[in-house]
Amino acid sequence: MIAGRILLHKQQPSEPAIAMPNPSDLPPQVFLQAVEQSALAISITDAQANILYTNPAFERVTGYSRAELAGRNQAILSYKVTPKLVYETLWAQLKRQRSWNGLLVNRRKDGSRYLADLTITPVVDAEGRSSHFLGMHRDVTEVHRLERQVQNQKAMIESVVDAAQVAICLLDERDRVVLDNQEYKKLIGDLGKEPAATLLTVMREQMGSEFDVARNKRRPVPSREVMLEQPGRAPRWFACALSWFEEQDSSADAFYEPVRHSYLLLTAQDISELKQQQETIRINALRTLLGEQERIQGLRETLAGAVYQLEGPLNMLGAAVKMLERRLDTNADEHAATALDDALSQARTALDTLRGCVPDATPETPSPLDLNEILRDLMKLATARLLAAGVVVDWSPDPALPALSGLNGQIFTLFKQLLDNAIDAVDEQRAGERLLRLRTQAGNDHVEVIIEDTGPGIPAEWRYKVFEPFFTTKGADRQHLGMGLSMAQEAATRHGGLIDFDTAYRGGCRVRVQLPIAGGRDHA
Repeated sequence: MIAGRILLHKQQPSEPAIAMPNPSDLPPQVFLQAVEQSALAISITDAQANILYTNPAFERVTGYSRAELAGRNQAILSYKVTPKLVYETLWAQLKRQRSWNGLLVNRRKDGSRYLADLTITPVVDAEGRSSHFLGMHRDVTEVHRLERQVQNQKAMIESVVDAAQVAICLLDERDRVVLDNQEYKKLIGDLGKEPAATLLTVMREQMGSEFDVARNKRRPVPSREVMLEQPGRAPRWFACALSWFEEQDSSADAFYEPVRHSYLLLTAQDISELKQQQETIRINALRTLLGEQERIQGLRETLAGAVYQLEGPLNMLGAAVKMLERRLDTNADEHAATALDDALSQARTALDTLRGCVPDATPETPSPLDLNEILRDLMKLATARLLAAGVVVDWSPDPALPALSGLNGQIFTLFKQLLDNAIDAVDEQRAGERLLRLRTQAGNDHVEVIIEDTGPGIPAEWRYKVFEPFFTTKGADRQHLGMGLSMAQEAATRHGGLIDFDTAYRGGCRVRVQLPIAGGRDHA
């Protein structure tokens, strides 16, 4: 125990270290054995680079025996592909009595070439002259090949990535972009900010907790459509995909204890043109469907109008027949009453036949409705009319508008009637501002759509009259039956909502539509 304590005491850093022995104290054979057994190719030359000594490793690397090398100049190993400037730099450094290190292409005895990592050190004598040169080199051909292969693969991958028509970027664990391609750089120019941060934010909003789960468990996210709104410009659409991978730390600290770094690969393909084509096809299909619905609705309105107009005279004729029957005095009166009764019966039969010709409304089932999307579609359908009339649209949707449950066709018809009326009203106003404002907003238990136009407006006495069937302010020459607002009111009522004209509004017309969030009370 005492000896152990003494030993520990001697090892304390405060004690003086054992002095390094002088090299001259070592036996000379130790130096020779160290050089002979070294894995490095070692040679000693005179001041003119004539070889005086080589070790076995030198012979293994070059293929020459010691006897073949003795007295030969070191240039025996040089090869023509090494630039002359390299040798000039080498000798300039040695003349300054400074060591030189670099790469030379050497030639073995069998003519094969190898890349030598060479260090030459001048040996200075007591008079300060370079009497000998000590050369040490190793064959790094394979190392160079692997390094060049990695560089070539890296360059090839970068070329392929840059040539890809998809924006690609690599993000570190802090979502900082560490690598990107040309398409991604174009996005930076187009969007004016870091596209990756914007795309990831939108994806997080879309996916919710699913995004965090995918990130924490390193699960790839397949292609997902992302829309970026651009003020004053058409929205941009991208198909985005995510994948994660890990990289091992290449520092010396992580040699025995590997450290991994996580990276996120984001790819974003611009599909705006495809979405525009799909949207054009969808709007054209919607326009065709709407045209067919309007044709059927027009036929229903015409037949319903005819029935309505015929019912009045028939009711009066029925009343006259009953009055005549009550005061029958003569056979002539009886025959007249019978004739009138037959005529009335035949008229009612014809009227029933006419009612049977009225097409049935297309059956619908309630579904979730996005009023913002419905109004956008209506404005797209009315684009030609708006441009022709020179009407400017001020569109202010509520981005957090809740969905409704209702009948898509009826709600679509409701707002189409109101928008058509607003455009007609602005078109009638030949002078002044030609403006149409649309705004959506959410209430506690309902959503509200406000439509304002700079047309002539609605007089206070017509506030409720405009909803009566066949009432129109557009005149017979405009070929309007006056059923539009009546149908709109009917659709709003079936969904438990209301339509109201603000007669106190000045500068045009303002109409409010309120629909309950919980859905309609009766969608029959």
